[in-house]
Amino acid sequence: MEAVVDTQGISFSATEQQNMIADMVRDFAEKNIRPNVMKWDESQEFPIELFREMGKLGLLGVLVPEEYSGAGLGYFEYVTVISEIARVCGSIGLSVAAHNSLCTGHILQFGNEEQKQKWLPKLATGEWIGAWGLTEPNTGSDAGNMKTVAVQDGDYWVINGTKCWITHGKSSDIIVVIVRTGEPRDSHGMTAFAIEKSTPGVSAGKKENKLGMRASETTEVIFDNCRVHKSCMLGKEGEGFIQAMKVLDGGRISIAALALGIAKGAYDASVQYAKEREQFGKPIAKFQAISFKLADMATKIEAAELLTMQAADMKNKGQKVTKESAMAKYYASEICVENSTDAVQIFGGYGYTKDFPVEKFYRDSKLCTIGEGTSEIQKLVISREILK
Repeated sequence: MEAVVDTQGISFSATEQQNMIADMVRDFAEKNIRPNVMKWDESQEFPIELFREMGKLGLLGVLVPEEYSGAGLGYFEYVTVISEIARVCGSIGLSVAAHNSLCTGHILQFGNEEQKQKWLPKLATGEWIGAWGLTEPNTGSDAGNMKTVAVQDGDYWVINGTKCWITHGKSSDIIVVIVRTGEPRDSHGMTAFAIEKSTPGVSAGKKENKLGMRASETTEVIFDNCRVHKSCMLGKEGEGFIQAMKVLDGGRISIAALALGIAKGAYDASVQYAKEREQFGKPIAKFQAISFKLADMATKIEAAELLTMQAADMKNKGQKVTKESAMAKYYASEICVENSTDAVQIFGGYGYTKDFPVEKFYRDSKLCTIGEGTSEIQKLVISREILK
């Protein structure tokens, strides 16, 4: 994309730094991810050594300041990193997004100086993998009704309950978890803790066998009389839910970037195939039915990128992005599914096989409309904001 202009007429065209980062990530993904995409997908292997390598390149601490061993970059660069990885593999893109935005992002945004010094350098360099826990078996969109409870016992809090759909729930070294410390449905009755996985009483449960994003590990995390020192609390007691909503505001930009990357990957494969595949004596790209599909796909990508970059621009400026990030996430995730579906159709029978890349884009795409708030929740967020 050559240039993007926001509604105030301020250009946020790709900088030389963004282009260099895009080239670096693209090169890394082609060499280290693409050859293994289907192997990891079939075996559902979370390639932890790959993440150590990405940590060395600064891809696991994109937004973390250099003083905590991070890359010290902004949201434009972050969107670039996620989308370029997802263009090759949605699973790896999802895990990079969850590590950066949720666990690391929560500590960066709400941790005190001692907590940041203790945990951020390990997370930003890939020495540690991070997880983040909000969802429970019976509380998905209704997160305020959570059942995982922390009870104070002197200088410690004793946590009991189960979190589910936790990215890196087994392989992570630290998890930021939001638990109930007050009454159900009280937005000030929840508190966030950063818990090292070596803490007694915390363990991984069932690993999910998923439709797509299969190389991105998803498990339960179980807390059984887990004693956590008060120094592990992020912010103050009762601030957990409010913190989580702010973290998700930024996190939705990363899911928009993830969806954008998958949509681009499906489009790239479709253009190449349409030029090479011949029927009735000419490439199928020459048929209007196919060329119009490609035109629709390209237009949707441009619109999704504009929405995503607008949210990134506002986030960089420290502005409230609740509506804009929800719009970007909602639209990008929906067109990601549409583009992936069209890609399978363009490939025909080959698109339905695992020998070609589009069936994986198709499977991976659906998660983008569900994770970090379903499309329906995004519409709820958007409508509340515009009706205020």
